[in-house]
Amino acid sequence: MSARTRELFALIPAALLVTAGFLAVFLSQDALSGVGGQNDLGDLSLTYGGIFLGLCVVVHLVLRARLGQADPYLFPLVAVLACFGLVMIYRIDDELARQQAQWFVIGLGLFTATIVGLRDYRVLERYRYLIAISGILLLILPRAFAPENGAYLSIRLGSLSVQPAEFAKIAIVIFLASYLRDTRQVLVLGARRFLFITLPPLKHFGPVLAIWGAAMLLLFFIQDIGSSIMFYGGFLAILYVATNRLSFPVIGLTLFGAGSWLLYQVRPTIENRVMAWRDPFDPDLYDKVGGSYQLANSLYAQADGGVLGQGFGQALLETPDGAAVLPAPQTDFVYAVIVNELGLAGGVALLLVYLLVVQRGFKIAMLARDSFSKLLAAGLTSVFALQVFVIIGGVTKLIPLTGVTLPFVSYGGSSIMANFILLALLLLVSDRARRSV
Repeated sequence: MSARTRELFALIPAALLVTAGFLAVFLSQDALSGVGGQNDLGDLSLTYGGIFLGLCVVVHLVLRARLGQADPYLFPLVAVLACFGLVMIYRIDDELARQQAQWFVIGLGLFTATIVGLRDYRVLERYRYLIAISGILLLILPRAFAPENGAYLSIRLGSLSVQPAEFAKIAIVIFLASYLRDTRQVLVLGARRFLFITLPPLKHFGPVLAIWGAAMLLLFFIQDIGSSIMFYGGFLAILYVATNRLSFPVIGLTLFGAGSWLLYQVRPTIENRVMAWRDPFDPDLYDKVGGSYQLANSLYAQADGGVLGQGFGQALLETPDGAAVLPAPQTDFVYAVIVNELGLAGGVALLLVYLLVVQRGFKIAMLARDSFSKLLAAGLTSVFALQVFVIIGGVTKLIPLTGVTLPFVSYGGSSIMANFILLALLLLVSDRARRSV
């Protein structure tokens, strides 16, 4: 069985999950309202599942025509994540789910356009500095708009809200992969041992630090903690893959620790987030910017879910007087809603899908034959994995809470479009790598 045929059959479970998920939500809402009509609900669920499968099959045909040897499991895994997100967002707010469905279609369009239009992704190397500058400019833009919960995360275009950091992460990874491809040998051979660590030559490491330092400085001003962790972690991952020197990321982690301590001292929002992480049930922190009200209720919701959950539609999102129990449950805290309704089993199942996506991404990096492809795939996969870790780690109180989206699951057009572009680049690398095996 060919890779593309396996991909086609793997899309069927995703469509069945859409059908079953919507049917469960419809039945839950129907039971609460006391209105009959289960046959109509079943037909509507089948319609949604059929539309979802049809869209995925169209994209599959594009992959079959353009990337015949690409990884056959990545797109179906992403389809599972996307259907998971559509069902949960519909359960929270049906109007937001319709908007998310539109963004999903637009994301598929960008995914297809990237595959068709970018015949040879290695051309991106020629424009690495332009791409890096574009990424930094994308990070500047939110500063011109009002902050959200203490951070400058998005820009307003009429009724639309765009998070430029989602696209900037791809630009920064492309630059780092291209630059380190040319300098990695010099970094390794020119490294000098100082006491117990090996230091890279500043002459060749300087430009990377300069551009990366500029990005970190801008993130300091926009106060987007989640993106800072995601970007910096991706940088260290690419650096380690490029040089195979553990001392380089160790130095980077040390610098990150020092920078984090400085931010904690001078930024009240960051201090509040750390204090909320240490004691989320302190009522004095509830009403502060970056405080603990959301995190405390998120932990209560997850504990209430137990092992198997309360069932679709059973999560308490609002109090009787209309106050939000979990503010923005469709974005930052969608994982808490999932665990409340599907329990620990549902949360673990979602994490396993993400782990499979990350595993496939790193396998693509291992199969890649040229340095740029290997670094690009490793960097994109690392950024994706860190984004999942940052948001789920924050919601579960493993690390201080940050404001990034859960890829393909959280509501948000910027996130789903950027991550579909990221997926397209991974599949382009995969096709080239498998053709050369």
